[in-house]
Amino acid sequence: MDIIRFGSPEFPPLLAEISNPPPLLWTCGDRSLFAGPCVAIVGARAATRDGIEIAYQIATDLARAGIVVVSGLARGIDSAAHTGALDVKGRTIAVLGTGIDRVYPAENKDLHQRIAEHGLLVSEFAPGAHAELFHFPQRNRIISGLSKAVVVVEAREKSGSLITARLAGDQSRDVMVVPGPIRTGQNRGGHALLRDGAKLVESAVDILQELGLNSTALPVRETPESVEFTVDDIAQQLKVPPGEALARLLEWELTGEIQRIGSGRFVRSRVKV
Repeated sequence: MDIIRFGSPEFPPLLAEISNPPPLLWTCGDRSLFAGPCVAIVGARAATRDGIEIAYQIATDLARAGIVVVSGLARGIDSAAHTGALDVKGRTIAVLGTGIDRVYPAENKDLHQRIAEHGLLVSEFAPGAHAELFHFPQRNRIISGLSKAVVVVEAREKSGSLITARLAGDQSRDVMVVPGPIRTGQNRGGHALLRDGAKLVESAVDILQELGLNSTALPVRETPESVEFTVDDIAQQLKVPPGEALARLLEWELTGEIQRIGSGRFVRSRVKV
């Protein structure tokens, strides 16, 4: 457990730019993750199964592209985002609304430990601090402040994720929203953000493109349908960064040219022309 004070060389440079940076940060884990690039994924605690799967998949793909996934370690969308990054040995930062030694919610004990060992835990609250209602809006400015963009997956009209999105806008960060069904009201807050000018995204490829990653004109060698391949395989084959390889793979997945078979593996579904 370490302390980083505002103004020190180790203080996250992007966070230092916001109007009200925290005077200090308690950290546990790999502080090199502050160098980013970081993207926040936030959303409903009482998320639907589809929302959790979407957040997990986007986090997985972003992590494979070298993006640090930032979230708040809450149940639902936050937990799915952290887990998705960790499951592919990617990088993730959890910003807490408690002291760094407190696990909240209690069900995230194992995930809290995984992030401490393989990612980074961050809090501006002293060790021992319990969860207080006012802590979480305060915590949210750090989530957005660390990130180049905030992606909202499922948010009701009064969701705390909307606070993070508003703070992101105030901090000149990109705000992105994954749209969803209208009948349940589960996405009403996110859709309101879209009406206010947030960017609609449906996959990691949209986010990567917004971050300036070139995802076009990447030829690939023909691969038999029965042969499995990964992002790293394609990146090595084409001699391009993993992010560029992932962007092309996601485009082909969306057009049905390849199929995802789990654990970051793909197969060709039809011959590319």
